[in-house]
Amino acid sequence: MDWSSKNVLVTGGCSFIGSHLVEGLVSRGARVRVADDLSSGIRENIDQVMKTGKVEFEEVDLLDPRTAAKAVADMQVVFHLAATHGGRGYISTHQAACSTNLALDSIMTREAHRAGVEHFTFASSGCVYPTSLQSDPSEILYLTEDLVKPPYEADDLYGWAKLMAELALKAYHEEYGMKCASVRYFTAYGPRCPTNHAVVAMIARAFLRQDPFVVWGTGEQIRNWTYVSDIVEGTIRAAERIEDGTAVNLGTMERTSVIQCAQMILERTGLEAKIERDLSKPTGPYNRVCDNSLAKKLLGWEPEVPFSEGLDRTIRWYFDYHDRDDVASDFEQSLTGRGFEKTSKKAASAA
Repeated sequence: MDWSSKNVLVTGGCSFIGSHLVEGLVSRGARVRVADDLSSGIRENIDQVMKTGKVEFEEVDLLDPRTAAKAVADMQVVFHLAATHGGRGYISTHQAACSTNLALDSIMTREAHRAGVEHFTFASSGCVYPTSLQSDPSEILYLTEDLVKPPYEADDLYGWAKLMAELALKAYHEEYGMKCASVRYFTAYGPRCPTNHAVVAMIARAFLRQDPFVVWGTGEQIRNWTYVSDIVEGTIRAAERIEDGTAVNLGTMERTSVIQCAQMILERTGLEAKIERDLSKPTGPYNRVCDNSLAKKLLGWEPEVPFSEGLDRTIRWYFDYHDRDDVASDFEQSLTGRGFEKTSKKAASAA
C-alpha cells in the first residue's frame, strides 16, 4: 500500500498503542487524523509527530454518530483503536463502562461503511478467547484463531464487545464487500504504557522502592507480553494484506509468568524486596499465550523484540521520565482506573 497517498483516521490515537501507530503511519508517508476523547489518552503522546505537519488532532466523542461521521469523512483507511479499556484491574471492575464499546464499535463500523472507506482495521484482543481454556498455567497452551467459535465464551464485557465487533466486521465484508481486518492484541507493553497494565505497574512498584513487592494473584499467571513496536508493525501489515475480516493474533509466543516478570524487574532495578502475593485482586485467565503462525503466514510478521530486551527499554523509559512524588500520589488508584497518566506528561512527550 502506498501510504503517501492515503488519508488515515486513527481513533484513540493519543493512547499508548494509538500514538505509536500514528508515528508508524506518518513514517510511511500517511496523512493522519487522530480522533480521541482524551478520557485516558494523553495529548502529549502525539506532540512530536504533530510537528511533521502530517497529523491533525480532534478531541471528540465518537459515541455521537454525527461526530463519528465527521471523523471518517474523506478518510481512505481507518484504524479503530478507541475503546473504554485498561489493564486487568480496570476491565474486571468497570464492566458497565466497558459495555459502551458495543455501541462505539457499531457506530464506527457503520459510519466507515457509509463513508466508503477503503479499509477498516479493528484493534481486537486476546480477551475474545474462551476463558475456560485458560485456567491451567502448567499446560503448554497456544491460542489459535480458530478457537473463537460457537458457542462463544469471551472474557468479561470487554471481551464480548471485541468479539461482537469482529463478527460485525465479517458480516459487513460478506454483505457489502467492505475491506477489513481484526488484529487480536496480546498484552502490549512499552513506553507510554499506563500503570494499569501489569508490566508497568510492577516497574512502578520498583521505581517507588516498594517492599513488600506486591503481585496480583498467585503470580503463576502466564502471559506473552508483546512490545509495542511489534504490535504497530503487525497492525499496519493487516491493513495492507487482509481484506475479508479475518482476525489474526499479534503476540509473541514467549511464555512468562507474572512472578518471573517481577523477579526480572527486581533484578534489573536492583531492588531487594520480598514478593507478596495478593489473592484478592483481579488476575484474569491463568494461561493466555497466542499462536502467531497465522500472522506469519498472512502478514509475513513475527515479533522482533524479545521480552527481556523490551523490558529493559521500558524500565529505562519509566525511570528516566517519571517523578516519584507524582507516581506515589495516585499509584493505588491508577492500578484500577484510567486517565492517571496525565500526571506524566514529561514521559509522554519524551517516549
